Amino acid sequence: MADGTGGTGALAGGGEPEVSDSLRTFGEVVKGFRKRAGLTQEEFALRVQYSVPTVASIEQGRRFPPAAFVDRAEEVLDAFGILRAAARRLSRQPGLASWFRQWARLEAEAITLWTYECRVIPGLLQTEAYARSVTESVPPVKDEEQVDRQVASRLERQELFRRRPPIAFSFIVEQALIERGTGGVEATRDLIDHLLERAAEFNIELQIMPLRQPDHAGFDGPMQLLETADNKWLGYAEGQRGGMLVSDSKEVSIMLQRYARMRSQALTPEDSRSLLKRLRGAL
Repeated sequence: MADGTGGTGALAGGGEPEVSDSLRTFGEVVKGFRKRAGLTQEEFALRVQYSVPTVASIEQGRRFPPAAFVDRAEEVLDAFGILRAAARRLSRQPGLASWFRQWARLEAEAITLWTYECRVIPGLLQTEAYARSVTESVPPVKDEEQVDRQVASRLERQELFRRRPPIAFSFIVEQALIERGTGGVEATRDLIDHLLERAAEFNIELQIMPLRQPDHAGFDGPMQLLETADNKWLGYAEGQRGGMLVSDSKEVSIMLQRYARMRSQALTPEDSRSLLKRLRGAL
């Protein structure tokens, strides 16, 4: 799925992302408190356990601040509760299409997240080079600032991997997406290395759907499923110009059945890692 690319991959042409004045204001407030504390961006980034580019993007109003960032910044900067209060008023996330933001908010609180993708590598698994190539490829033509904003927003979602308690992730990805060579040989090599690194993490299960699999439960297209903290399952389906949150229990049950079937049809996690290594060696 495109994250809004919906929950996974490329930012498609539909649902043009918005620029948020509230995010810019929040960023200025963070910067003001940081300077009041006498901290450089590098020092502040180290204390809140986020990268310098992430801190810079938040201060510039280009990235939506994760909840963990807000909590740590509030404590590090002794901000009198102002940052938490300001964060509750943030309503728009630049770089994510409006129809995807509801799902993105649910993702942030999920305990389980399953993704099947047949169009692009899921956004949560993309490298910057791959994300940039996909974003630039999909019409309409975007200027450099738009591309930067969309790529930054997609990569920001990968903070989900650092969340504690951890989310249990499952990904099923079509082999053809890797062999397509999006971005060129070097980008593909880096992508495969990145996939292998993610697949080695204790809470991430990555399965490759082989090129030859005539009995395939995913013919109806990409899907995402998540389990909430109160153990309710929700689904998400995405098309060219929009996405749909699925909450009806019968419809979600059908999606769960299809995903379960695909897990049995795809290569095992171990065989998937072996395939990735062979594909990398062939580049």
